[in-house]
Amino acid sequence: MTAIGALIGLALAIFLIIKKVNPAFALMAGALAGGLAGGTGLTSVVAAMVSGVQDVAPAIVRVLAAGVLSGVLVVTGAAETIANGVIRAMGERRVYAAMALAAMLLTASGVFIDVAVITVAPIALSAGRRLGLANSHLLLMMIGGGKCGNIVSPNPNTIIAAENLGADLSSVMIANILPAIVGFIFTVWVIGAVLRRRNPQAQFGVHNAAAPSEGLPSFLTAVAGPIVAIGLLILRPLFGITVDPLVALPAGGLVGLIAMRKGAIVHKCLAYGIEKMGGVAVLLVGTGTIAGVIKASSIKDVLLNLLGQTSIGDRLIAPVSAMLMSGATASTTAGATVASASFGDAILAAGDSAVWGAAMINSGATVFDHMPHGSFFHATAGVGEMSISGRLRLIPYESAIGFVLALSTFICYLFIG
Repeated sequence: MTAIGALIGLALAIFLIIKKVNPAFALMAGALAGGLAGGTGLTSVVAAMVSGVQDVAPAIVRVLAAGVLSGVLVVTGAAETIANGVIRAMGERRVYAAMALAAMLLTASGVFIDVAVITVAPIALSAGRRLGLANSHLLLMMIGGGKCGNIVSPNPNTIIAAENLGADLSSVMIANILPAIVGFIFTVWVIGAVLRRRNPQAQFGVHNAAAPSEGLPSFLTAVAGPIVAIGLLILRPLFGITVDPLVALPAGGLVGLIAMRKGAIVHKCLAYGIEKMGGVAVLLVGTGTIAGVIKASSIKDVLLNLLGQTSIGDRLIAPVSAMLMSGATASTTAGATVASASFGDAILAAGDSAVWGAAMINSGATVFDHMPHGSFFHATAGVGEMSISGRLRLIPYESAIGFVLALSTFICYLFIG
């Protein structure tokens, strides 16, 4: 199957997504068209598509299990409690850092980045109106913080990258802790400094932080679930005790419900979790089909030949493939899925460890996951009360944050891995 055919398939999928076709069906159509355009018969194309879905099937099960923890955090109000607690603790004097940290902690806990931004946004916009801050600046801080949290989270992108490369999930999360810190510093103190110069009349630190909303769980009970889930996951690297994410993530959610005494709404939490993760699971089926076609094509050889022109070309396969695939799909999850499923064998053959290969894919997938043909772009524009043109102007900053994350992981791999 030729590389040109695979690229035609990707281009068709992007076009269909832009035209508002369901992403899963758009990716399936792109996979089928790409395979046929690549000179392969229909039977072989379908076989490649099915093989791609089979490769991601184990991760899909774990992604669905992650819905329990995510549902508990959002439905019970624990996510809002965590966000409120961070912002109150830091105060409006450090409003940029507070918004970024709140979004970072929520995504690191297992909340989807778009849900994290939606949760923090009302608090951020309220503070912004009092302080004279532009919505776009606050939204950028939340997105940057969310990206940093996403690469150390038990979210679908991390699960799928670890699963496809055969790496331990908790080890992949730990590998990206330092890059996440670097990305957070870059977001708040570099991007934030640029935004402050553009808005010199903002009243930083003049007003007090908003009071917490009533009816929400306490901060300690709100963080109980994520602490238990992450604690179970890190037992393997610390003590050699393996607790699969299929068990650890639902266990964290159930412990959170018990701690918050919200057992009566368990059905609502599960319904929300399966609704959110069900959509991701369907998307993963679509990404699996196009990943199977890309894996069967010669596009890997083309990329390897291009990277071979540099002295460290083999080591760039993971981050570069993730950057390209996240841009093609406008999704962290889909980008990490296609990159890890299509280039996983080449990454391991180049000598990269499974953990660092998955970590580099995970951070690389944040570089272009915010493109306009994806849902994240439009969801954040809506919650940030921004026009499409205004939202487009944030893309270079978002890409810079993603690139810093990817570069930091790559440097850590060179010196630590």
